[in-house]
Amino acid sequence: MGAVALAVFVLDQWSKTWAVGRLSDGSTIDIVGSLRFNLAFNSGAAFSQGTGLGPWIALVAIGVVVALVWTSRSATSRLAAVAIGLVVGGALGNVSDRLLRDGPGGFLGGAVVDFIDLQWWPIFNIADSAVVVGGILLLLSTAFADREDEPTGDGEGDGEGEGEAAAQDDAETST
Repeated sequence: MGAVALAVFVLDQWSKTWAVGRLSDGSTIDIVGSLRFNLAFNSGAAFSQGTGLGPWIALVAIGVVVALVWTSRSATSRLAAVAIGLVVGGALGNVSDRLLRDGPGGFLGGAVVDFIDLQWWPIFNIADSAVVVGGILLLLSTAFADREDEPTGDGEGDGEGEGEAAAQDDAETST
């Protein structure tokens, strides 16, 4: 979990530093199809909505990080650990922008650097992607874990058929 979170955080911060250095002049870089790099600064919430809510979003993100790190100790699968690492690394990447970058000001008032532009979706960054993918993987790992805990119906270890076996053992010992 920690290695994944660190890798996401470092990649996110490196890519944002690159984007600010390369795209600050207003230029865009076309990649393929509608994908391009286009610098934007988000002082609001997700998808540049909720201007002024950035500090509140950062506080919620810090709470989520603390909760995920706390619960990660009981992660039962590699998928869950990777998912938690993705969410934690992404959340810390965006929180560090709010803490350290220029923006409207105030407590956690920095703007998040966004630069991945599909032109048909709001501009986002590596941290945003990691949070979304990690959240989806966390849901999947929970769903798979729940399935593994369900009885299989094959009579092995699920309680089914044990009464019959015990009754048959009793019948054999009484004859």
